[in-house]
Amino acid sequence: MGVRHGRAYGDILRELTEAVGGIEDSYRLCGMEAEEWAGLGEQERRETLEAIADDVFYGLGAQPVIAVGAGKVVYHPKFHVIEVSINNRESRIVRLI
Repeated sequence: MGVRHGRAYGDILRELTEAVGGIEDSYRLCGMEAEEWAGLGEQERRETLEAIADDVFYGLGAQPVIAVGAGKVVYHPKFHVIEVSINNRESRIVRLI
């Protein structure tokens, strides 16, 4: 089972990358430490965040809630959205249709 979507995957990935990038320590999902993250250039950070977003998107097909650093990503199939909880006060919604 996968995440069902009607929008272009590239558009979804772009929004999900931006949302996951809002989680302060999202880089921990790929096993990085703060020092490693700090040593990356802007392009490398963007590529890492895109890889994280891609992994999360496909992971949500098997597990509807994935912890990403101090945040979490939740797939709500009934509403055709992915909710990215940045922290206790902020969430972002990525629409799938």
